[in-house]
Amino acid sequence: MKLTFHGAARTVTGSKHLISLDNGTNILLDCGMFQGMGQKTDDLNEHFGFDPKSITYLLLSHAHIDHTGLIPKLVKEGFTGKIYCTPATRDLTEILLFDSAEIQTYEVDNINKRRAKKNLQPYEPLYTSNDVAATLPLFELVDYDTWFDLSEEVSFIFTNTGHLIGSAAITLKIKDEGKERIIAFSGDVGRQRSVLLPSPVPLPQADYLILESTYGDSRHDISFNIVKTLRQWVEKTCVERGGKLVIPAFSVGRTQEILYGLNQLSLEKRLPELNYYIDSPLSLKATETIKKYTDLFNERLQQVLRIDDDPFHFEGLKYVESVEDSRRLVDHQEPCVIISASGTADAGRVRHHINSIINDEKNSVLFVGYCSEQSLGGQLLTGYNEVEIFGDPSPVKAEIGRMAGMSAHGDCDELSQFLSEQDPGKVKRLFLVHGEYTVQKEFAAKLERKGYQNVEIPSPHQSFEV
Repeated sequence: MKLTFHGAARTVTGSKHLISLDNGTNILLDCGMFQGMGQKTDDLNEHFGFDPKSITYLLLSHAHIDHTGLIPKLVKEGFTGKIYCTPATRDLTEILLFDSAEIQTYEVDNINKRRAKKNLQPYEPLYTSNDVAATLPLFELVDYDTWFDLSEEVSFIFTNTGHLIGSAAITLKIKDEGKERIIAFSGDVGRQRSVLLPSPVPLPQADYLILESTYGDSRHDISFNIVKTLRQWVEKTCVERGGKLVIPAFSVGRTQEILYGLNQLSLEKRLPELNYYIDSPLSLKATETIKKYTDLFNERLQQVLRIDDDPFHFEGLKYVESVEDSRRLVDHQEPCVIISASGTADAGRVRHHINSIINDEKNSVLFVGYCSEQSLGGQLLTGYNEVEIFGDPSPVKAEIGRMAGMSAHGDCDELSQFLSEQDPGKVKRLFLVHGEYTVQKEFAAKLERKGYQNVEIPSPHQSFEV
């Protein structure tokens, strides 16, 4: 049996891990799109590193695009097997993939208009909405904590990781060449004290572990308070300076956490009287979808629901759906808060908002999640005095901030707690994925001090016999 790492290898995006059995069965764990990798991004998304027709099963850890975004391309190029995930993951993946297809079509159309003027061959999107529609019949739903048999040789179980509604770790029992092996894939591991979700369920004992490592070298600020921090930024930017506060946020997960925090301020009568805009049609769809799964919220949020039937809505909140209304909001001069995708500011409407406010020191851009160094968000957080947006240089005068404690990924201590049921002596190999290489090397050293041996940091497309 062989493990090959075709994505999220020494980087935090493009999750794709392939289990190849000696009998010809190929199990793909996630099929994510690369994002925020600069000029390399297009090439990385163009080639899988394997033949899609050869994949027997696809198992999904959760719905985020860096874990699901290339599924329609996989189907388009010949995959015909089943796609297994939790019900919430399926619902969120559907709206995310349709949104991704629309964005690609729009961007490629604009690029091809410029290429046509130069008599250059047109580009094609990775996939279209028709390709997304063709993937939906392939989904099979599996609940948490239930063993499911893929075949006589392979069974798996989903356990809750608390990273996103529906997110799961995947533990597989595989019989191959007369031997049974247990391979566990963490997916993305959430926080012990999430705003919305319960704590991650520790992984059951495994022979081989595939573990995310996004924050493997650091500890989150446990004193961080989302409600207090949001109020400080709104007061400072909008009330005191009369500026606009732009918050880049991914539409699924992070946007709902921000809405919940603002809603808490509203319930406490401490929310400044302003207009609060969600400029993302996807965020509206995602929020409505997440509301269907209130049984997956943590106990604290269950208590809030007893007094507030919609913890993601408050007075002053407005959703912006049409492109025309979004353009008018870009030109809007009144103090306000704008929450828009994407979280790294590499795509979507948020780039237009940042471009319009970045050269005025009364305004602020507040990041609420991880940004790779190459992304626009990463450049702003690094302290660039000038950034390029839409091909033009833009001086940075607005205040740039980060809510560092607002992460959906567990830190090194929380990842260790996630591994609390593991006997390091029984783990034959531990593979670190979904992390920057410098972070992974430090995390690997910590794991080795805890007794784990044979900690590997796979490079892209690297294979291991197990």
